[in-house]
Amino acid sequence: MRKLFRWLLPHPALTILLAIVWTLLQNEVSAGMVVFGVILGIIIPIMTARWWPDRPQSLRAGKMLAYCALVMWDIIVANVQVAWIVLTKRNADMRPNWVVIPLDLRSPEAITILAGTITLTPGTVSADLSDEGHSLLVHALDADDTDAVRDEIKDRYERRLKEIFE
Repeated sequence: MRKLFRWLLPHPALTILLAIVWTLLQNEVSAGMVVFGVILGIIIPIMTARWWPDRPQSLRAGKMLAYCALVMWDIIVANVQVAWIVLTKRNADMRPNWVVIPLDLRSPEAITILAGTITLTPGTVSADLSDEGHSLLVHALDADDTDAVRDEIKDRYERRLKEIFE
């Protein structure tokens, strides 16, 4: 029975997430769309399960929710900061910089989430990951102190992702 459950729902959290996202993407919530979202949430993980051989075994959901809330807040704050920079700073006064972030993370999922978080936050973009996965290259729109940017990313995001995935 457990093997059937494992085959039917190889990624239960992904199933739930897909069903919720599908339902939210519709203009109105209806029983048919919820059922279709659940069907998609079951079929898509089954079809992609073979490409997830090393999926994370232990994910701390509470810490992940707190991380998502932090990222949402940071996106809002960064939008205001970037708007202020664009409206008040001359191009000549901006200090765009490349920042190398040495990574303590080893989980590909955690590194992907970190790179996505950096890119989603206005004012920074993840540009490259080293071949060995030991460092991330980030472009910052306006950063006088690259060490401060590096330290903030490591403390604010990487440390939390390490707690979630490791």
